[in-house]
Amino acid sequence: MCQINIAIFASGSGTNAENLIKFFSGSKHIKIAVVMSNKNDAYVLERARKFGIPTYTFTSSELSSTSLVDQMLDSYKIEAIVLAGFLLKIPERILQILPDRILNIHPALLPKFGGKGMYGMNVHKAVIEAGEIESGITIHLVDGKYDNGVTLFQAKCEIGKNETPESLAEKIHKLEYSNFPKVVNEYLMNLL
Repeated sequence: MCQINIAIFASGSGTNAENLIKFFSGSKHIKIAVVMSNKNDAYVLERARKFGIPTYTFTSSELSSTSLVDQMLDSYKIEAIVLAGFLLKIPERILQILPDRILNIHPALLPKFGGKGMYGMNVHKAVIEAGEIESGITIHLVDGKYDNGVTLFQAKCEIGKNETPESLAEKIHKLEYSNFPKVVNEYLMNLL
């Protein structure tokens, strides 16, 4: 059985990226080949280096208007991308290079509370302000629109009467950590 090389794209702290790195560290079939970020100071880069994973940074215009990122993906023989808190839109040309091979996790139950600007605490505040009784995570394929592609998996949690964005974020993180690596693994193993 062959091996799939994946790239993780992240813009921030990288807790989900680190969780994926740990999960796949013992895998014979899925290898995290590189962690890529649009921010030079993103802590995810430090997390990746700690595990010996190569890193690469690029600007938003390099992603959208040049082939630098494409060349880097090619040099690492990347066959799938996992977005773990990545805040830029994936350009159409990369979607065409890796059709149905780019996965994202969103901290709400899509199709609600998705779209540009809906990330992190912004999502949790919006969910609570809307009076929702539950929230959760959505793991989906990436298409040309923010938070729009085919849903692969959802997990839910209740929203308590005195819920704060911070307490909701903790519940969401638990769902992310326990489900994201397993869903990514299951999806990618089906591609082998």
